Amino acid sequence: MNNFSEKELKKLNSKKGLLSILSNDIINLPKTIRYIDYEKQLKILQTELIRQQACIIDNNMRVIVIFEGRDSAGKGGAIRRITERINPRHVRIVALPKPTEVEQTQWYFQRYIQQFPKAGEIVFFDRSWYNRAVVEPVNGFCTDEEYKIFMKQVNDFERMITESGILLVKIYMSISKKEQAKRFEDIRNNPLKQWKMSKVDERAQELWDSYTFYKNKMFENTRKGGLAFKVIKANRKTDARIEVVEHILDSIPYDKNREI
Repeated sequence: MNNFSEKELKKLNSKKGLLSILSNDIINLPKTIRYIDYEKQLKILQTELIRQQACIIDNNMRVIVIFEGRDSAGKGGAIRRITERINPRHVRIVALPKPTEVEQTQWYFQRYIQQFPKAGEIVFFDRSWYNRAVVEPVNGFCTDEEYKIFMKQVNDFERMITESGILLVKIYMSISKKEQAKRFEDIRNNPLKQWKMSKVDERAQELWDSYTFYKNKMFENTRKGGLAFKVIKANRKTDARIEVVEHILDSIPYDKNREI
């Protein structure tokens, strides 16, 4: 039996604590305490994100944050926590569908460039041009030649981005095979989440090792003069979200003393 401190009991008896307990079929008091701590920490960090965005707007900065990772790694959830409190007029979330017939005839990077930020704007890519580094070769959506050309061009492409004055932050969210299987099962059994499951997702477990191979090749390529990914261990969603926000705050300069 757990022996809770007076401080922990106060958290459990708070409005958030009671709501968390009542909303779960299985009562897990230590987990409830962790969640309350997470909510408190997230609120503090979201205040910093508001302060950071104000500086981005005032200084006409252009910022791109790309999220990569395995299916169900929590990319979308992390982006939602980042953007839910900041000014929506100066932020965009981009999750592009598969290329159209016209886009397939264009330079691969072209459709991504069209989504780049204007002055004072942050753009979050929920998956990015790195689809061609991992998802496409694993699933046979590109040729070997197209893959090789991408890997040869991507570091120079990102160098052009950053040399033009755009701040580029690259995040990779990493989960275990067991955790991915667990999340897929949750999605299949939840009518509110079933839309998230695609044909590509259905084969993710079967193709796990192939994804690992191409993921490692992607990381290796960035070590040849590219901009490295920040790898976030995401088996526990709350910890991952906190680490993601902290990394963004550390990566984009802003006035920490600014009044908001």
